[in-house]
Amino acid sequence: MVPRRGIRYGWSTAPPRSKHRRFNQPNSGLPALTTGPAAALKRREKTTPLRAGVLATKVGMTSTFQGKTRVACTVLQLDQVQVVANKTRARHGYWAVQVGAGSRPARNVTSPLLGYYEAKGVAPKRELAEFAVRGPEGLLPVGAQLLPDWFQVGQYVDVRARSRGMGFAGGMKRHGFAGQEASHGNSKNHRTIGTTGPSQGGGSRVLPGKKMPGRMGNDWVTVQNLKVVRADAELGVVLVSGAVPGPKGRTVKLQDAKKRKPPALPHREKALRELNERHPDADAQLQAAREAHLEMKERRRSKPAAW
Repeated sequence: MVPRRGIRYGWSTAPPRSKHRRFNQPNSGLPALTTGPAAALKRREKTTPLRAGVLATKVGMTSTFQGKTRVACTVLQLDQVQVVANKTRARHGYWAVQVGAGSRPARNVTSPLLGYYEAKGVAPKRELAEFAVRGPEGLLPVGAQLLPDWFQVGQYVDVRARSRGMGFAGGMKRHGFAGQEASHGNSKNHRTIGTTGPSQGGGSRVLPGKKMPGRMGNDWVTVQNLKVVRADAELGVVLVSGAVPGPKGRTVKLQDAKKRKPPALPHREKALRELNERHPDADAQLQAAREAHLEMKERRRSKPAAW
């Protein structure tokens, strides 16, 4: 048998003792591996979305009709979604846009975070999240507000949120275990998980990762390729087909789908142009906010402490 090896993932059909690594040979005539941090980053650039996403609140579910077909939809509400900061590869090592949503009273925000918002010229937000973008063309002006028309009707999006918390659950509900016998000598062990590992020799222990009872739910779940059915800027809602993780009131992340084509270029250009028209002086306002923040910082330092 001629051993084969996957170029992308590095798998091999050769037996373990016949692999080229046994003799410390770099490739043994086979194609060079394309795995590693640099190759992973290069592949990731192709799947990273071009644009930033938004934070939305799950309101509930409804249904719409597409022709004679009834489609179940989830209603997502956008509440004061603003760009808070930009992350660059030169300074942070990657390209990303930090987005905030909602509002929070200043008395409920820590002093360091208040200073952070003050330097950005943005009111304190209830939620903060980062959205990775492919390059510098995906960065947005700080303080710009993202509306539902940021998305195009018919495009596909990925939704990420925490699932509903189920509380403490047993093995049958949490992992789908079959349980024990219903009769034939079984007593009070009908829903137990059974043995948790070997009991002799050096393996007499519970192996890491063993499926056991515990808290169920409240995990990060990503649902990919949901279709945007409606984007209403007046109501501030986005309707996507299908279900979204989490209960009502859950904050979800909404971004262009990774495994689908991005929105059409005319729509992307139009959305970016309208955003810049709504905030023509974003850079000047950011610079003024930074200067005001530094001035207030010096005043706080020079002010004597109150005892």
